[in-house]
Amino acid sequence: MMKSKLKIVLTGLALLALCIGTSPASAQRSTFLAFGGGPTGGTFNYFANGIAIYLSRALPNVEISSEGSGGSGENLRRLHAGQVDFGIVYSGDAYLGRAGQLPNDDRQYTNVRTMGYLYGAPAQLVVRGDAGITSAKDLVGKRVAVGNAGSGAALAAERFFRHMELWDDISPQFLGYSPAASAFRDGKIDAFWVLVGYPNASIIEAATQDNIALVNLHHDAEESGFYDAFPFYAKVEIPADTYRGQGEPVVTFQDSTFWMTNAGVSDDIVYESLKIIYSPEGLQHMVTAHAAAREMSVQGALTGASVALHPGAYKFWTEQGLTIPDELKP
Repeated sequence: MMKSKLKIVLTGLALLALCIGTSPASAQRSTFLAFGGGPTGGTFNYFANGIAIYLSRALPNVEISSEGSGGSGENLRRLHAGQVDFGIVYSGDAYLGRAGQLPNDDRQYTNVRTMGYLYGAPAQLVVRGDAGITSAKDLVGKRVAVGNAGSGAALAAERFFRHMELWDDISPQFLGYSPAASAFRDGKIDAFWVLVGYPNASIIEAATQDNIALVNLHHDAEESGFYDAFPFYAKVEIPADTYRGQGEPVVTFQDSTFWMTNAGVSDDIVYESLKIIYSPEGLQHMVTAHAAAREMSVQGALTGASVALHPGAYKFWTEQGLTIPDELKP
């Protein structure tokens, strides 16, 4: 009788142990992270999807979902608030947002940290080839699509056109890239602005429908002192034949696009994520996700960085032999 009772007790304890998950395997729980991307069809979206998919496969017990968003400005705000864990943000928006100097927004977004450089985002202003528009000054009275409201593209467009004292003289249309290309084709707008790696799918689409031209924005930026006012922008050349009918190189300016994170994300997750994506295999995967990822490298990982590194990123890039400027140290 005593042995039977003891057997029942031991069996009950074993079942209880199974129910509460005392085994090492059952103790491991998945971590769910959100990655702020961008509008459908945009480069942000391709990068966010590419990183999220690759990391979800490679990181044990971590699942990452890419979320659509309005772009850089929205990602900055959501990262600061902890509504997403990773996000893609332009260096300029991060710099100005930290200082409380975004257009019509004096809040300071201080909970955002740098992980690594993704690609340069040249400003590309598309007009009709026969319109005779060779400068932003020629857009007075014109309808110009500038990107989704709140996006990095729209913020940069307003920054540039205000600096040129043209913002109140154009008719800004807050359209994403694909809708802008459609509106351009239908004659509903006169020009559209993108701030993204090249070649851009929406400009390719427009070039198949119309004879297009890209405006040389570097001349306007240099002449007006734009680079002095906003030092995170830099001159860049878009090679000839990037788009159909573009027989000559176009000189413009670019912002740097960064993979960023909320300050509270685990150091280990940030470290391991960078280790995976910036490995030779990870970089090759990213190039298949979008051609602009050809700019990603260990050597250029801090190109144009404007806010401090996350501690996990600082550890990783230090191990890679990079010299971290004081202003980027955690």
